[in-house]
This record gives sequence, structure tokens and C-alpha cells, in this order.
Amino acid sequence: MQRFAAVIRLRPEMEVEYRRLHAAAWPGVLSALKRAHVSNYSIFLRDGLLFSYLEYTGTDYEADMAAIAADPVTRDWWAHTDPCQEPLDSAAGDERWAPAEEIFHLD
Repeated sequence: MQRFAAVIRLRPEMEVEYRRLHAAAWPGVLSALKRAHVSNYSIFLRDGLLFSYLEYTGTDYEADMAAIAADPVTRDWWAHTDPCQEPLDSAAGDERWAPAEEIFHLD
């Protein structure tokens, strides 16, 4: 199992909408994540920053993430969630959610 974390800024004027969307996350999006071997996925909010954490149990992370990105239901979901978010200044040109480095872990 691999752990992944990432950070993005939540646009303050979109917080209510973002919370509404995630209070009723679309079943098709959740299914796509599970098919891609993603579990224990959480998003936290603090001071305008969204922090995501997920566990990946597959063997080809890049291919599984590409499958999620190609999923039509997920793409439609992102059309609703992306306007709520603003990448960090430190995000690479093609990154929305900026990966966070794990510096400590306790099992």
C-alpha cells in the first residue's frame, strides 16, 4: 500500500458549494476511485487549504490515475469541483493538487 497526500487552495466564495458537493459525492466518482485501487480517501479543510490523503493498493499508479481522469462521470464531477479550487503557487504547471511529501508515519 502506498500513501499519497496533496494540497490545493479552496476559493473562499466556493466553500459552501464544495461542502455541498462532497456531502453527496457522486456514486460514479466513488466507483471510479475504487476501481483504481484508491481507498481510505479523505479531504480536510483548514484556513482555506484542502488537504487530501489516500491509500493506493494497485500496481500501476500512473495507469490507474489516467483511468480516473478518463472516466466521463469523474470528468463531469471535476467540472463542478475545479472552479472551487485554486492551485498553490508552488504547484507545477500541470498540477492542480500539489503533492505533499511524507516526512513522518506511524503504523
